[in-house]
Amino acid sequence: MAKKKKKAASKKEVLVVASKVKAYIKSKGMMTSSDAIAALSDQIYGMLDCAMKRTKANRRSTVKPQDL
Repeated sequence: MAKKKKKAASKKEVLVVASKVKAYIKSKGMMTSSDAIAALSDQIYGMLDCAMKRTKANRRSTVKPQDL
């Protein structure tokens, strides 16, 4: 029996609640593509990375709203 390969460690977890995002988009009379949730999550990772850089530059360890 062949062993299954593990998922790549670089695969990031989705940071959004897909059902909530889809419901919001649907409430505006539009549809959600199958890859929109992953793209949105990638954007959030980028925003958080930038916010953490700013936080460190300001010699803090707490990310605040102004960092976003």
